[in-house]
Amino acid sequence: MSVWQRWVRQPQRVWLRRALFQVHLWTGIGLGLYVVVLSITGSALVYRTELDLYFRTPRPEFVRDATRVPAEQIRATAQTLYPDWEITRVSDRISRRNPTIQVDLKRGTETKERLFNPYTGKDLGDATTKGEWFLLWLVRLHDELLFDREGRYVNGYLSAVFTLTVLTGLVVWWPGVSRWKRSLVVKASSGWRRFNWDLHSALGFWLFLFALMWGISGFYLGVPDPFTDLVDKFSDPHAEYGERTGDMVLMWLSRLHFGRWRNNEPLRAVWAIAGLMPALLFVTGVIMWWNRTLRPLLRRGPAFDPSLQDTERV
Repeated sequence: MSVWQRWVRQPQRVWLRRALFQVHLWTGIGLGLYVVVLSITGSALVYRTELDLYFRTPRPEFVRDATRVPAEQIRATAQTLYPDWEITRVSDRISRRNPTIQVDLKRGTETKERLFNPYTGKDLGDATTKGEWFLLWLVRLHDELLFDREGRYVNGYLSAVFTLTVLTGLVVWWPGVSRWKRSLVVKASSGWRRFNWDLHSALGFWLFLFALMWGISGFYLGVPDPFTDLVDKFSDPHAEYGERTGDMVLMWLSRLHFGRWRNNEPLRAVWAIAGLMPALLFVTGVIMWWNRTLRPLLRRGPAFDPSLQDTERV
């Protein structure tokens, strides 16, 4: 039987498949915490705009011709409310996007920024709430791993390794020509270990394109130079920047990564749910590793490997 025939019928016996399985296993385990963090934060940030509106101090409705409270009165109100603080600035402009007056205060080394209603003079709350600071922290965690600009590069290269995990996962997923349909579904009646195996296999197949897109786009967003250099190399040098085909591809790569589709709630929900699946793939993968490797070593018993069970039935 040739290598190709063995690959088609019994891929578990092909050396290359076993080697790629080890690559998939150890890159997956090595990236575990990273994948879980990026998966959960990325899913939440699909709704970043809504979260920002939820956490921020409520603003009044903008009324262009409404009578406004004089800045001196707002200053006096702020001084009454915060007598131990020095007022360093009172903003005097409002806009439709932010119809508030901001008052900056200082006490020693402490600072405070408060928002006031320009029509009533009422103290509305903090200019940046704790919820908004948490959201900004969440963005920094997802984009930069809390390491500022250097974190973007680290994030990009880890996304490249994640892409390798995804590609090797597709190779490892192939169970053979007589069994591939069974790897597309999950059977809950087969015992919890088989259920976990089926869940990992089915999720890996159905979410392959999502995971590949997130890996490549994450690499691009963290380390953009190789991508932009490639676009420059194969694009018309006389074409306008932003109108070249490569520029459009990179723009869509970024848009697909975040999935913040305007006025399309079902599609955003798909992105948010799919965004949690890499974390679930890691969890199910670790459980499989425990069942196949660690548990037998601890108990000195036989390993559970459903793929090899399928091979024995052929």
